[in-house]
Amino acid sequence: MVRLARAALFIVVPAESVALILLVSGVRPPETVVDVAEAAVSALLVVEAVVAVRLWRAHRRTGLSRRAALRTAYEELVPLKVRRIIGFDTKGMVSLALFAARREHGVPDGAKAVSYHREQNTLMLMFMFAMVVEAVACEFLLRGVGAPAPLRNTVLAVDLYGILIGLAVAASGVTRPHVISEDEVRVRWGGFVDLRIPRDLIISAHRVRNFNEDKHFLLHDGTFALATGSQTNIVIQLSEPIPVTRPLGGQERARTIRFFADEPDEALHALTAARPEAR
Repeated sequence: MVRLARAALFIVVPAESVALILLVSGVRPPETVVDVAEAAVSALLVVEAVVAVRLWRAHRRTGLSRRAALRTAYEELVPLKVRRIIGFDTKGMVSLALFAARREHGVPDGAKAVSYHREQNTLMLMFMFAMVVEAVACEFLLRGVGAPAPLRNTVLAVDLYGILIGLAVAASGVTRPHVISEDEVRVRWGGFVDLRIPRDLIISAHRVRNFNEDKHFLLHDGTFALATGSQTNIVIQLSEPIPVTRPLGGQERARTIRFFADEPDEALHALTAARPEAR
């Protein structure tokens, strides 16, 4: 039943999206096709609801709280990669709100927030400018060829959503900095990467100058590198490897951690000040 419910998710969401695009674009399928599609979608949604309730009840019988049972059922029903993508959007929207409120996420009292966004600000601004230009140009083009208003509105909505996501990514880089506290070092990149390193595993930390990182996210052969603008400038060595989660959920273990900080000297000072044995 869980496999059937998962398959239903992959059928319902794309089908509903296509139907919505067709309707707002002024394309009306035959009534028979619409009726059959609506019946099929309704049946699949019923299957989803039944499986979700059964999973929730099963986990409640094991002693889990309502919230924990609901979360566990959600994790079993929705594939990991889909959950991660949904999480990116959710964290991005939260980051926009935090940015508007001039607040940072996950920085407790006494901890050092280490920014990394300055090096990518110019690129992000150029990217956002290009997206705005593309949206305006596409609107003028569609008007020029006489495209119907529903189609223009659909394309415009997609372009505006893309701009919103771009703003969310930029905001998440500002509001979710690296964090150095007494217990851990939290290496992050927006809502996509969040690595927690226990401080008692750190045996050394030093500054480097790497300007040739060919990947933004590298996890290979015991090394994890998180670059900003093809740069990393801090390296942490651990006494034993720790699990590193890829953006879409895959995991490997790493013992060497490289990342970028706008002010690497301040970051190293926070590391060595909190734990004198770090070098």
